[in-house]
Amino acid sequence: MAEFQPFVPADQRPPELTFRALLLGSIFGLIFGAVTVYVGLRAGLTVAASIPIAVLSISILRAFGRASILENNIVQTTGNAGQSIASGVIFTLPALVFLGFDLEYSRIFMLALIGGWLGVLFMIPLRRQLIVQEHKALPYPEGTACADVLIAGEKGGSLASRVFVGLGLGGVYTLFQNKNLFGAWPGQPEYQPDFGPQHVMKGASINADATSEYLGVGYIIGPRVAGVIFAGGVLSWLVIMPLIYFFGKDLSHPIYPALVPIAQMDPWALWATYIKPMGAGAVAAAGVVTLIKTIPTIVGALTAGFRTMHPGKADVAKPIRTENDLSMSVVIIGSVLIVACMFLFLEFKPVPGAFVGWAANLSASLLVVVFGFLFVTVSSRIVGLVGSSASPVSGMTIATLMATAAVFLLQGWTAPAFGALAIMIGGVVCIAASNSGDTSQDLKTGYIVGSTPRLQQIALMIGVVVSTIVIGFTLNLMNTGLQEFDAASQPWNISAPHPGVTVQRDTQNLPNLIRVEAPDGKTTTTHRKSEYILLNAIGSTELQDGKYLYAPATGRIEVHWIQGIGSAAAPAPQARLMATVINGILSRKLPWGLVLIGVSLVIAVELLGIRSLPFAVGAYLPIGTTLPIFVGGAVRWLVESMAKRRGEADAESDISPGSLYASGLIAAGGIVGLIGVALKAYEATAGKGDILNFPHTFLDNDYVSVLAFGALAYSLYYFARKPLKR
Repeated sequence: MAEFQPFVPADQRPPELTFRALLLGSIFGLIFGAVTVYVGLRAGLTVAASIPIAVLSISILRAFGRASILENNIVQTTGNAGQSIASGVIFTLPALVFLGFDLEYSRIFMLALIGGWLGVLFMIPLRRQLIVQEHKALPYPEGTACADVLIAGEKGGSLASRVFVGLGLGGVYTLFQNKNLFGAWPGQPEYQPDFGPQHVMKGASINADATSEYLGVGYIIGPRVAGVIFAGGVLSWLVIMPLIYFFGKDLSHPIYPALVPIAQMDPWALWATYIKPMGAGAVAAAGVVTLIKTIPTIVGALTAGFRTMHPGKADVAKPIRTENDLSMSVVIIGSVLIVACMFLFLEFKPVPGAFVGWAANLSASLLVVVFGFLFVTVSSRIVGLVGSSASPVSGMTIATLMATAAVFLLQGWTAPAFGALAIMIGGVVCIAASNSGDTSQDLKTGYIVGSTPRLQQIALMIGVVVSTIVIGFTLNLMNTGLQEFDAASQPWNISAPHPGVTVQRDTQNLPNLIRVEAPDGKTTTTHRKSEYILLNAIGSTELQDGKYLYAPATGRIEVHWIQGIGSAAAPAPQARLMATVINGILSRKLPWGLVLIGVSLVIAVELLGIRSLPFAVGAYLPIGTTLPIFVGGAVRWLVESMAKRRGEADAESDISPGSLYASGLIAAGGIVGLIGVALKAYEATAGKGDILNFPHTFLDNDYVSVLAFGALAYSLYYFARKPLKR
């Protein structure tokens, strides 16, 4: 069999790790890192960024003179680090909010940096085995597709124009659709069925957060996965919630974990109270099932990975350019430094209330490296077989959390602060596994096009540092910009003991001027921060988990402070799952009946032969998220059906017109949506009113919202069917 020959031969040395390539890649890392945080917290899904970055790089660098294919590869390698790091962060670290802790920027930055570097370092000794020696056995689908894009761009042809069209139209649509900006029409049309005197279907809701990014995500993941996700939403919102109302409407007392009778709950309250715990149980079970299914692959990955740690004599000679990796000494020294950094961070900036001593902190630091190497090896091999989207990173993280929490339980460390410490350990491992998967895809791309591995690995390290800067900022921005202060008056004796409720002294994240929304959702009143005492409820039988504002003047809790992360606008399902796992083990206070219903649902879905993880995520998310994603998948089905009917080959792929346009829609929704979140964060901190107050007109109607979203969906179909210019 002939030896593989890369696109750029080893004896050629075109420009590669140039300043402009690193600069452009860093800019893309910042942009796509922020966009991934925004879309991932809202949709519970992330989309690979390497292909759109490669497409944009080809066009932008071409405008500034001739660029080599290796320069464009460095751009996508550096930029893609932002997406992969952000994915690992949003799946775990927002759980700190659900455990009652603030999202400190320095903590997020350090954990993301350590996890990102682990993912890159541990892929260095694995590259030769996974990328080179198993080139035929491990296709790395996203990496191969990205290489095809780079080679197509080198040969000529315009791919970026379709991304820019999606970016432009999606940006204009989001500007008028997003309620944080102009909000010219309702951003989320809703219909709550209630038929006849028996109130048939009451408790259900059909709504859609009609955003451009959800439409684009649905198109890229395809009709099959989009349909399974939506099926989970249909079950939760159109079957289980009406059943809860039907059986509970005549009860005069609350049913745990609710604090009010079911008859007084609207669909959103039913979802937050009953569906969230059920969905968390489903996602946890689906993650474990996925992990169990991949045990043979995991064993094979570990065996092959350890074999690569014993190089033979042939490896001693100076390698050719396309086989020149960073040395093993870099890996060893880097690992020691990471252990030291993690230890110092835990020792000198511990989680408040989780002081465990230097020996435990050193053990935790070593545990991070051990679990990190284990799951980096596993993740990088699995993505080679099935792609990044199917990698069971959440299952690996659950395994890490369960092992860590079990040790804490044996030590008697059961306070919420120790849950936060476990989340930090699991978060670093999750980030490392997520980044190693995308790192291996990037190295596969480089192997095909003929890049220098050592230069790619340096670019990856730089990309990790740069993208980490924006991720913590974006998380805090969304937590602030999407927060709500809802009137929730109830009597409260602050002098009496309330298990699970504490007074929080640190109120720096509470704005000075607080706009409280009335129960009707139409009027607001403004209050000063000094009027309230901040309460934090975790595991209370009197209050739902969250933060509350107590007014000494009235002797009542007056306001429920709903954090942006965890709200309907940014549900963060994976992070909620991680918090549920930790709480379940450490506090042993969970609505286990609801959690086990979610587990049973997953077992039923698996018996039907359907992948349970997308279904479980759909069952957890609001139907307002899953419905527009399903519409995007339906558009993809129409495009593929029309192409098949006309006998067109290869109608849809990662570099098809529709996928490129959809990538533009996702980027537009993320970028413009983040501008809206930043605007709301400014209004909240500065005590301003609505700066962009679009006048109420005939457009302020749910039908207009549906028609506008339908027009955007048609534009997706049109540009997916319109061939690219060659």
